[in-house]
Amino acid sequence: MNKPGDSDVKSAVRVLEILELLARSPKALSLKTIVAELGYPKSSTFNLLATLVSRAYVLRDEADAYRIHDAFRNGPGWSSGDEAQLIATAQPLMDALRDAEGETVFLGARRKDGRVKLLAKSASHRAIRFDSDLTGSDPAFCTAMGRVLLSHWRPDKVAAYLARERIVQITDHTVIDRVQIRRIIEAARDNGYAISDQEAITGGSGVAAPVRDATGEVVAALNIATISPRFDACRDRMIAAVIRNAAELSHRLGYKETTKDQ
Repeated sequence: MNKPGDSDVKSAVRVLEILELLARSPKALSLKTIVAELGYPKSSTFNLLATLVSRAYVLRDEADAYRIHDAFRNGPGWSSGDEAQLIATAQPLMDALRDAEGETVFLGARRKDGRVKLLAKSASHRAIRFDSDLTGSDPAFCTAMGRVLLSHWRPDKVAAYLARERIVQITDHTVIDRVQIRRIIEAARDNGYAISDQEAITGGSGVAAPVRDATGEVVAALNIATISPRFDACRDRMIAAVIRNAAELSHRLGYKETTKDQ
C-alpha cells in the first residue's frame, strides 16, 4: 500500500525524468516516443507534459512533439510563477507572429540591474535570420527591448542604470551620448515602441513594444528582430505588427486599455 505522499513523490520523479529526457534530446519527441522511452502510462504522461507546457518548461510544436524550453536546457534559468505564466501565454502568439512576419521574435524582461533578460524566442525559419541564445543578459541602452523597458522604469532607476552601465561603441551605429540616449528612451515611451538599427549588432535591426500585466505595469517587451536590409524594406509593417501583438499579449495577461498607465 502506498504511504501518504507516495503518489506525489512518484509524480515528481516522473516530471524530472521527462525533463531530463527532453534535455538530452536534440530534437522534439512525440508522446509515443516519451512513453516508450520511460515506460509510463500514456494518460499520466500526457497530463504531466500538459502541466509542463502550461508552465513553459516544455514547448509543444505543430506536430504535437515536445521539447524542453531553450532557457532550461543547460540550466540554470528555471523560472516560476508570473514569469513562467508570461512565457506560456506569450509563446503561441510569438510563434504566430514569427510565421506571419517570417522573422525571429523575442520576449524580454528587465533585470534588477536594468539589463535585458531574454525569456523566450520563436526563431525565424529563413536560412538567413537573426538569432540569439537565451543566456546571459543584453545591455538596455542600445537594444529595442531595453529602451522600451527603461522607458517604463522609475527615472532614478534609469539614471542609476545609465551611470552603472558601460556605454561603449559596440558598432559604428551605437548611440553613446547619454543625453541622446535619454531622449531615445523618452521617445520610446511616447511612441509606444523602440528601434535598434545596427546599434547592438552590425547587420541586425529590430523593433520592440511594451507588454503589460493586468495592473497595467510593463512586465516585458516583445521584439521582432531581423537582418537590417529586411528591416529597411518592411520597417513600418514590423512596427505595426509588434505594437499590435504586444497589445494582444497584454490583453491575454488581463490588461484593459482603461487601466491607468504606470
